[in-house]
Amino acid sequence: MLKGKVAVVTGASRGIGEAIACKLSSLGADIAVIYAGNKIAAENVCKKCEEEYGSKAKAYQCDVSDFTTVKQTVADIKADFGTVHILVNNAGITKDGLCAMMKEDDFTSVIDTNLKGAFNFIRHCIGMFLKNREGCIINISSVVGLTGNAGQCNYASSKAGLIGLTKSVAKELAPRGIRCNAIAPGFIKTDMTESQEENPLLAAVPLGRMGEPSDIAQAAAYLATADYVTGEVLRVDGGIAM
Repeated sequence: MLKGKVAVVTGASRGIGEAIACKLSSLGADIAVIYAGNKIAAENVCKKCEEEYGSKAKAYQCDVSDFTTVKQTVADIKADFGTVHILVNNAGITKDGLCAMMKEDDFTSVIDTNLKGAFNFIRHCIGMFLKNREGCIINISSVVGLTGNAGQCNYASSKAGLIGLTKSVAKELAPRGIRCNAIAPGFIKTDMTESQEENPLLAAVPLGRMGEPSDIAQAAAYLATADYVTGEVLRVDGGIAM
């Protein structure tokens, strides 16, 4: 289904990013695995893509918040793979705290990674998308970007910003055959949400359970192949935000 396509997945060494990378690989895409610090984990994801799905895969360490570093990383990917067809902006961090007591750096660093990081990769991949006259951008937002969440003003702001970025980029690039959509996960079982497993809000999830990274990967696979869908925010949250 995605044979001959090249996908870049940020934050792909674990959790949702790993699941998306492997899912796209299983559909035939070659994968550029972007990671922040865990080289061994990233290389293990590449190994899985190569050995289980027969895809070409390579890991790239990158600080997604740094415009110049991302530019060089995208250039390296182009040199190795030739082009890019699919970009999944999944890299994200949390530094939770009440707004009244939040340090400036805790706000700025979350915005820089979660929102500016997505802009940086979109900005530097656009040239290849325009040349190909096709492209698929998938931004991993969150239901808290739709609803807000006490103690997460920085994270919610970054994820809401991703939705605005998604819709603006979708409108700009649609005439050139380039699509941009977002996924808004709810409570998903990852390292980042281990502390949420006893969260009383889980009782409000209509489907009655936390989601799995594979649930988000399935949504990403849909958006990667849905040629008539752009500017959409797809909630994958067990119904908590409906």
